[in-house]
Amino acid sequence: MNVLAAADIVELLRLVPVQRAGGALLLAAIGLPVVGVVIVGLDIMPVRFAMMHVALLGIAVGLLTGLDPMLCALVACALAGAGVAPLARTQDGLSGAMGLLMSLAIAAALLVLSVSGVNAAGAFALLWGSILSVGSADLWVLAALAFVVPGLFLRRRRDVALLLYDRELALVSGVRVERLTLLLLVLVAVSVAGAIKLTGALLVDALTLLPALAARRLGNSLRSITAWAIGIGIVVNLTGFLVALRFDLPPGPVLVLTAGSAVLAVHLVPEWRIASWRTRASAYPSSH
Repeated sequence: MNVLAAADIVELLRLVPVQRAGGALLLAAIGLPVVGVVIVGLDIMPVRFAMMHVALLGIAVGLLTGLDPMLCALVACALAGAGVAPLARTQDGLSGAMGLLMSLAIAAALLVLSVSGVNAAGAFALLWGSILSVGSADLWVLAALAFVVPGLFLRRRRDVALLLYDRELALVSGVRVERLTLLLLVLVAVSVAGAIKLTGALLVDALTLLPALAARRLGNSLRSITAWAIGIGIVVNLTGFLVALRFDLPPGPVLVLTAGSAVLAVHLVPEWRIASWRTRASAYPSSH
């Protein structure tokens, strides 16, 4: 393992691709952990797996047509998210639909790659992440998510809190559940596609679910959980990125291990300490 000196790391941080990668991780830490709060709150874990496969299909179509693969992945995920939203209100929920979507998406992706002669290795490489290839378009997508997702939570935190707590309670409280669910599912889908270059779709949990899981143990309201998720996301992303640079390791797995360590550390905090933090937080207005 190659260990870089501090001076070498400083030189690396002067390179534009490295600066873009760091900026992308910082932007991702603002929007994507909040998406993780949605995934955990709505109990839609299968959705992110399905969107990974849909993203691969979008990438395959982009490589076939000559369009930007990331743009195609974003569009494909957004359409898939909107398409499955009506199933969220059915008795069976999204689980069965996500299984079908995963199977169809991966089969279609492999078929497109096969008949077109496109190099499959290039498509699958995006699923493992290529953080130093982050471009201006990727930064704009992450910046939009960093603005839209927390903004939605701040502006409609009551409606979002009710929906995440209980769908039926949200309905009787006058929340437009179907439209809000559609919006949240589209955001989840786009976020998965937007994080592909950072950690790869297969490791996207490091940027979404893991900070949210830690935040749910520390926070006692939607507002505090969201704040904790963003804070943990920023610390984890920047720490993991610097560790990857320091030891010349692939950033994706390092980010996952860093985020996983944060979740474990939070769960090792004594319950009385967490209760003390929650008591202090209760002095502020709650989102519920």
